[in-house]
Amino acid sequence: MARILITEDEESLRRFVARALRLDGHETFEAGDGAEGLERLDEGSYDLLLSDIRMPVMDGIELAHQASARFPEMKILLMTGYAEQRERADDLAAKIVDVVPKPFALPDIRKAVAMALAGATSRAA
Repeated sequence: MARILITEDEESLRRFVARALRLDGHETFEAGDGAEGLERLDEGSYDLLLSDIRMPVMDGIELAHQASARFPEMKILLMTGYAEQRERADDLAAKIVDVVPKPFALPDIRKAVAMALAGATSRAA
């Protein structure tokens, strides 16, 4: 299955998502903010970056820009609970697969990850 880096500053949500994706057979890695996420990306090869948008140190938008430039083949899926943050991700449309709205149920994030890894987009307006 896939190697997935989950970058989320809310530890309980990060671990919750990681556990769910491991149940699907994926290998998960975690980072608490965008800067730590970028460090982890430089340390290994990943199939998918799943990142929150609103985080301290470096937000998910900047992380997505840098990750896309460094690893153009890696798929990127963003998460946010803020409508204005989702709009900020619009300039990343060519670089990301989708933006998953929070809160989400486990089946929602598992489906979004599966679709991202399959190369499908489900960009909802």
